[in-house]
Parts: sequence; C-alpha cells; structure tokens
Amino acid sequence: MRTLKITSVFVSLIVLTLAACSKDLSEINENPNNVSETHPQLLLTQVAYNAFGVEGTGPMYAGRMLVQTDGENNGQYYNWDRASFGEYGDLRNVTKLMEEAQRIESDTYIALAMFFRAYYFYKLTLTFGDIPYSEALQGENTNIFLPAYDTQKQVFQGILKELEEANALLASGAELIAGDIIFNGDPAKWRKLINSYRLKVLMTLSKQESDADLNIAAAFASIYSGQPIMTSLDDNAQLEFIDQDGSRYSQFNSSSYGSGMYMDSTFIKKLQDHMDPRLFIFCSTTKNAKEAGLLDDDFNAYEGGNPIAPYGEVNDKAAAGDASKVNARYTDDPVAEPHNVLGYWEVEFILAEAASRGWISEDAKEHYENGIKASFAFYQSNARDATGVNDYASFVDESKADAYLLEDLVNWDNATTLEEQLELIITQKYFTSFHQTGWRMYFEHLRTGYPEFLIPDSGTPPTRWIYPQSEYNQNTENVSAAIERQFGSNNDGIRQVPWWLQ
Repeated sequence: MRTLKITSVFVSLIVLTLAACSKDLSEINENPNNVSETHPQLLLTQVAYNAFGVEGTGPMYAGRMLVQTDGENNGQYYNWDRASFGEYGDLRNVTKLMEEAQRIESDTYIALAMFFRAYYFYKLTLTFGDIPYSEALQGENTNIFLPAYDTQKQVFQGILKELEEANALLASGAELIAGDIIFNGDPAKWRKLINSYRLKVLMTLSKQESDADLNIAAAFASIYSGQPIMTSLDDNAQLEFIDQDGSRYSQFNSSSYGSGMYMDSTFIKKLQDHMDPRLFIFCSTTKNAKEAGLLDDDFNAYEGGNPIAPYGEVNDKAAAGDASKVNARYTDDPVAEPHNVLGYWEVEFILAEAASRGWISEDAKEHYENGIKASFAFYQSNARDATGVNDYASFVDESKADAYLLEDLVNWDNATTLEEQLELIITQKYFTSFHQTGWRMYFEHLRTGYPEFLIPDSGTPPTRWIYPQSEYNQNTENVSAAIERQFGSNNDGIRQVPWWLQ
C-alpha cells in the first residue's frame, strides 16, 4: 500500500508533449497541447485512483446497511431501473494505459491494464448480464462503434483468461512499477491481487460449478495450490487517504450523512445478535441512548430503521431519538480507513467457502477465523475517533476477536451443514462490507441468499439493471439481440435472472 497525494494527471501529460516540431507539414498541423504518447506510469496513477475509490452509499441501501428518512431511496426499496455504461469511460482510460504499455513494450504495465480490464468488465457483467466485451472499445482502431454483446459466460471466460495472462506476465520477471499508488511499485503484491481476484471471480460463479467448460472447482484448486495469493493484511489491495486536498476520505464533510441517512435495523440487529463490537465503530449511539448515559460500547445504545417501512415512519423514529446514524468518524476524519477493492479477510472467507464446498482440501474453520481476526485487526489499526473520546482500537483488539469467535452465532463448531457454514461465512462478509467493496455484498446475497434481508411488497430483490437508454437509441440491434437471447424479446427487466445466478 502507498499513501500519495493525487495530483492531476493531465497536468503531467501536458508537460510530456511531443518533441519539437519539424518543418514537415504534418507536424506543423499538430496541436502541441494534444499529447499522443506518454509513459503509462502517469496513466496508472489515475486509473488506480478511480478504480480503488469508495463507491458511495448506493450499495449500502440495497445491502441493508442504511435507510433514508427524507424520501424514498430506490436502492432501499428495490425499485431501481436503468444503470449507465459509465465503466466504459473508465475502460477507455485503461485502453490508453494498455496502448502506452504496448508502445514501450512493458509486460508489467500490460499486466496491470489486463487486471483493470477484468475488474471493470466484472462489474459491468454483474450489473447487466450480457455486455459488449470482445468488440468493445474498438472504435478508434477498427471502426466498430456499435459493438455486439458477448454472452455473460463468454465475458467471464474472457475475464478469467485476462487475469491468467496478467499473472503469467508478472511471473516472467516484472520491473518496479512507477506511478503505483496501491502497492508502492511492488509487482509481487500485484500478482497476489490478480490471483486472489481470480479466486473471487470463480467463487462468484459457484452456481455454475457443474459447467464442464469452466471446471470451476479444479481451476480454483490449481490457483490456490500453485500461485501466490494474499496471505496477510500487508497484501490488502487498498487506497489509503491523507489529509490534503484531493486525497481525503471521500465521505469527509459529506452533508448527506447529517440529514436523512440513518442505520438500517437489519445491520444493527445482526451485529447485536452476534455481539459484534464492530458495531461501535460503524455506528453512532441513538440520541436517547446518549442522553440516558449509555456508553458507546453498550449494545443497547443502538437502533436502526426498518428498511421496508414507509420512510415517514422511519423519519418519526429518528425524530424521536431512537435511530442511530453512521458513526461520525466517517465524516469527521479526513483520513478514516483505507478503501479495499479486495481485502485479505475476503480472501480468507473465499477460501473458507471453497473448503466447505470441497474445492480445496483445507480447514474451513481456520480460514473463516483468519478472516474474522484480519477484519478486527484492520479496524484496530485504522479506526480513529476524530473527537478523541473513544479508543476504538480497544473495541476490536486481539482479545476481543478471540472472545468473539466463541459467540454462539459466530462459533464455527456450531455449523454442521454446508448451508449453516455458508451463512456464517457470508454474514461475516456482510459485516466487513460497511463502506467497503461497493456492490459486492448485494451480489453475495443474490448468490447465496445470506444474510436474510427484509423484502418490500414490490417483490424479490432485483437481480440486475436495465440497459442504458443510449444503447436502445444507438446500438438497438445488438442490445435487442442480447435481451432476447437472455430473457426473451422486450424483457429487459430488473428481476430477469442472468446466467451467473441460474
């Protein structure tokens, strides 16, 4: 990991203009402010910053962590519709990174570009289903401006192939990576991330375990036994923040946290039931609890709002002083904790699930407990009270983690079936997802059914988003073919079930 003040990449790009003009007419007609070539290190900095940043609060409403009291939140009530293809904008920057890496013949930067391609296409296909992949981003070089849609299976196969190739490139001898704000230039840690991400993608496809083309269990076991993966918190794929303009925690001084945003009763109740002291770090005590003199480490000092009740009802509860808000440290601390694209604890939970499913011959309990201990240690190191009142580290120190593992709803020995073990593992993933990893937890809920969420009368949780209107306007033939292939003609609905969930 590396702490770095992010400055504008574009300022640096202007500095690296082409060599002085000659009298050749083609060069005379070039705009000296339009840079056609630059070292990929300058592009990597911004690409990484964009990819590793906090994804906002939207996933936390759908993931039953937050409720809104001053209006109806579409994520909370599961009534969203369209999403955008915004990630393709990020992928254009990744494409430029790839082109510049190829120009200077750097396998290291090519490998990182492959990782970011896999990262963004993974997000896109989970959002929609079938997406443009093999023909995407080809307009500049091949004049393909209306790309065909690949099937979701093809997209996942491509993602796994790109990650495999990225690992191989780094394994063949990688250079120190200039411009790296995540791992301070260490290619070995990038390789661990890439292989761990391969495990994450394969676990996402657990419902397709019987697909002979994918051979998921064997592929997982091969990576686990033969490739480097994350083994400690030092390997976390995270963006750290510092107290300087452009580098502060993304929710610092956010006005939305001070208005209608409160904690979801689902999240608070599960933390209370598990006697989980991370509750004290994530949430603030209710107004009434504070006035009654309850301390921050008192489980009775916290309450949340019902996510499926009318927002006015939740507003009344909040106005009465009986609803907790997000812990003020998230808006008062300009640094807060780093944001993880993939944390070591998640890798341990993935390994625990793989062991439970029989994909690897390992002790599932050990990996499960390692994940919990790693999460506690992460917050022990990073959670700070900006007011100086609380010693948050003491809430989640090693002794608290050891005691927590013996709680009835946490103790691995109490889970004797695969479903019981999955519930333990995914619930712990849920607890580690607060302000971390974006939509990961919502997709985990869709995949496993855990943890159980309250569902509004409008129906089951949506399984995808509707394709952007721009695709209907500009790429009509291809998007229509993709919809018909997946769900039937004109069935572009949010509750249509994509391939990965079938």
